[in-house]
Amino acid sequence: MHRILTPCIVLAVGLLAFAQDDVLHAPKTVTAGNSVSISTSGQGSATFYLLGPSRVAKRSVQLGQDITIAANDVASSGIYQAIACSSSCSSTVFQVLPAAPARLSFLLHPSRVPVSNGNAINATAFVFDRYRNTVLSSAKVDFHITLPDGPTMTRAGQTSRGITWFEMGSTPKQGRLQIVASIADANEPRVIQQVASDACHLHMTASPSGRTVKLETDPIRDCAGNPLPDGTIVSFTKIDNAGRSTVDTPIKKDKASAQFQLSGNARISVACGVALGNELSVGGGQ
Repeated sequence: MHRILTPCIVLAVGLLAFAQDDVLHAPKTVTAGNSVSISTSGQGSATFYLLGPSRVAKRSVQLGQDITIAANDVASSGIYQAIACSSSCSSTVFQVLPAAPARLSFLLHPSRVPVSNGNAINATAFVFDRYRNTVLSSAKVDFHITLPDGPTMTRAGQTSRGITWFEMGSTPKQGRLQIVASIADANEPRVIQQVASDACHLHMTASPSGRTVKLETDPIRDCAGNPLPDGTIVSFTKIDNAGRSTVDTPIKKDKASAQFQLSGNARISVACGVALGNELSVGGGQ
């Protein structure tokens, strides 16, 4: 039966495990999740210790017989030390390497992105084996990219020390863009919402009536023709004898509207974010 060692016992074993008779013989490398056989020389009983990155075990063994380490005791990759102590102690080390790629951790950034934005999307994949060890050897990750109302493209990435990534620009059409990272039987889908960019060719018309003027924009689109979402704020600004006043109003059904009371002749402008629209001159009636 395996028992977890206290820190004091681990320290004591470390101090005893100086170079002595060559009693233990272990393979140099082992794949994670595979059992390990360590041959021993000599005779009599001994206490066997296994010190690993995430596990410490202790049991009694017979020298001259092979010591079998169960697969679950060497599931974490890293350097392991095997120690056998009777009248004296002998030790050996071996390395556990990650198993084949079997899992992915996939990050896609950001969650929302304006259309037609170069290198705005970052996709990063981390590759692990079935025991969640980072697979440091080079591995191929496939990225399946489904465009809004468009075809599916595939591009491959080769990992370096367990990581692969790429950047891409958003497409001209707003909508749902999905990227699925795949390796072996593991598939990790992520979605980015492409939204309309800044307003383009912003234009309004005025309908004066006495000392009142009603203003309404044409349907507001970005430069690729995507409608800006309802709720996007449009600012109407009026300058006349009464001074300067601004009305902020949301887009509703692709358009925005506002109304001003006039005091004499007025100049009225419209803006949406960084986009400036046309300017109108309107006379205030009596």
